[in-house]
Amino acid sequence: MKRLTVPILAAVAAVALIGLLGYGLSARGDDRSLDDAVARNERPAAPSAALPVLGKTVKQSLADMRGKVVVLNFWASWCPPCETEAPALVDLQRRLQRDGTGTVLGVTRDDSTPDSLKKVSEWKINYPSLRDVDNVLAKKFGSKNVPETFVIDAQGRVAALSRGEINRKFLDTAVKAALQ
Repeated sequence: MKRLTVPILAAVAAVALIGLLGYGLSARGDDRSLDDAVARNERPAAPSAALPVLGKTVKQSLADMRGKVVVLNFWASWCPPCETEAPALVDLQRRLQRDGTGTVLGVTRDDSTPDSLKKVSEWKINYPSLRDVDNVLAKKFGSKNVPETFVIDAQGRVAALSRGEINRKFLDTAVKAALQ
């Protein structure tokens, strides 16, 4: 009987560890800290990373744009809602440039350069896009899907966000808040 006790205890311990690991993984949800802070009007600092500009050999980061409102939009060529929201972002870019108050900045995710460039042309995108090849910036924003949009004020703080398709009303309201 003593010879069976050790293997049985080891098996019970292994099952318990696997159960704890499974519970830990399932209980761990998405990081909502940025969303929660924005909901409380706290305006957390926007993360930044230097990423290659789509179709160019230079890199750019959000930190380079400090002093202006930035509407950061994560998108992909294969994303139907991204295509649907593109005209509102194109229109907003025209207004922000005309007023000199900011810019729209796209960030392509899980996309090839040729596919992204093709959609820039097809969708008549008039704002720069960065390539987030390894999802470095996306991870910093807790972004897991496309489209997702973050409105960043001139001080580099997140004033509003949308984890899904946006429309003109959202953009107008969020940019107005970011300008205040």
